[in-house]
Amino acid sequence: DSMDTGISMPSSIAGTEEPEELPLPSEEQKYEKPQNETPPSDALPVQAVLGELRVSSVTPNSVGLQWSVPEGSFDSFLLQYRDAQGQPQALAIDGGSRSVTVPGLSPSRRYRFHLYGLQGRKKTDRVSIDIITAAEDPEELPLPTEEPQHEKLQTEAPTSEVTPARAVLEELRVSRVTPISAQLQWSVPKGSFDSFMLQYRDAQGQPQALPIDGGSRSVTVPGLSPSHKYRFHLYGLRAGKRIDRVSVDTVTGEAEEEPQQEKPKPESSASEALPMRAVLEDLKVSSVTANSVQLQWRVPEGSFDSFLLQYRDAQGQPQALPIDGGSRSVTVP
Repeated sequence: DSMDTGISMPSSIAGTEEPEELPLPSEEQKYEKPQNETPPSDALPVQAVLGELRVSSVTPNSVGLQWSVPEGSFDSFLLQYRDAQGQPQALAIDGGSRSVTVPGLSPSRRYRFHLYGLQGRKKTDRVSIDIITAAEDPEELPLPTEEPQHEKLQTEAPTSEVTPARAVLEELRVSRVTPISAQLQWSVPKGSFDSFMLQYRDAQGQPQALPIDGGSRSVTVPGLSPSHKYRFHLYGLRAGKRIDRVSVDTVTGEAEEEPQQEKPKPESSASEALPMRAVLEDLKVSSVTANSVQLQWRVPEGSFDSFLLQYRDAQGQPQALPIDGGSRSVTVP
């Protein structure tokens, strides 16, 4: 079947035992849970099994999911769900992953997520979960212009139950701005946070939330609009509770035609050059689904602090995806 129409198929193709499940290509067998009877001796030595799919975090705009693989292993995973418009979405996930954050959701909405374990290209197991995203909290996105740049969320120190080191957020600043992205940095001079949450309103005024790992001290926010003023709020979380917040305003750069990237000149410049020149090579597609593409690349020489993947979406809007400098692959959902 042609792949260019997405993964929507006529409803008659979907199996009848679970009407909510996303339609699958007609030649693909409907997933069935492995039978309890022991397979014959020529079957795979270990049947890969998916454990419980559960929620690790919920915001108005995103959901964090976790799962286990108690037996065997999978080459990759595929998360499927329908967005707020009822359109099927698919998120390809690396086989070593045990968690994923699903962005771009709508507040106070019920979603059903199906996680498939794949061996080769065949779906061999599935777990599902229903989740309702959090309501949009007006307190979460304080927008009054008079608000201070740094506000403690817990001024009263609790009694002896308080954690030994109080976690403190400081100095949220903009380290780099492009027409479609902003890089932010911050410090944690005291204590530590389980995670961070960056909140802001997009160019259409819609609230956006970006969950960030507790060990991070910087983030690149993609998908912004040129020459637009944004106010970013970074929350430090402990046990799901917002402990501290810092804020910063910035204006994105002006739109400009992207110049064609030139390959760095092979001649190394004089002694002012970096000790080792960093080189990117061999960007290739490792897998393709109707809704995602997995890319891989190499760094044969030197190293990079980070990567930035840029492309235009189906509507022609520029998109930017920040990637850690240690990564050599990414899935574009």
